[in-house]
Amino acid sequence: MLVAADSLTLHIPGVEAYVIGRHAVTSDGRLRVDLPTDCHLAEHLAHQRDTVAMVEVTDLAPTPVRDRVRGRATLTGWLTTETVSTGNDQELVTVLDLATAELTADGHTICIDADQFASAQPDALAAVEADLLCHLDHHHPRTVEGLSRLIPARHLQGVRQVRPVRLDRHGVVLRLELSRGDRDVRLNFHTPLRHPDQLGAQIEALLRHTHGCRARHTG
Repeated sequence: MLVAADSLTLHIPGVEAYVIGRHAVTSDGRLRVDLPTDCHLAEHLAHQRDTVAMVEVTDLAPTPVRDRVRGRATLTGWLTTETVSTGNDQELVTVLDLATAELTADGHTICIDADQFASAQPDALAAVEADLLCHLDHHHPRTVEGLSRLIPARHLQGVRQVRPVRLDRHGVVLRLELSRGDRDVRLNFHTPLRHPDQLGAQIEALLRHTHGCRARHTG
């Protein structure tokens, strides 16, 4: 979720900031946020070596569906700071040493400890999922229609529109939009993807082998 998200909300005592395009997860499993030294948050942090902090991340579907929130994560811990030079500019590097993490998705909430977080690996499609989903939704309606035929006909009754809302190494999730409420159905790939370049072949395999695909409700 952190790799796919382009923004997060950072809370420290007395300050809340919406940070866009400035975070990354380090190799040792800590969250890093780089801030320009002239922003209000950086100026506030510059006088502290460390502080308690909370980070909130919302996972949004990139396609235009009614309920775009797919999940939320909340991380708490201790934020340490260091000023570094980047060319002619300076940035304040902040790193979150994780204490707790809570993830809510598909109606379930789980707690993740620091060791689990540090050892987790991003999904193979996480960094490009938004672009791939929007491309599929905007430029390949026939492919989406073909995928929808893999869903049992009884689940398509009353469906007004079908849109892709999630894509990961295990498969694609289609949103079935009804007049009242929506239904998400997952179509599993035959084997998990290891690289985005394998996506086209996996979708073609789904379309060729209707009876070899297993559809699963996700919400």
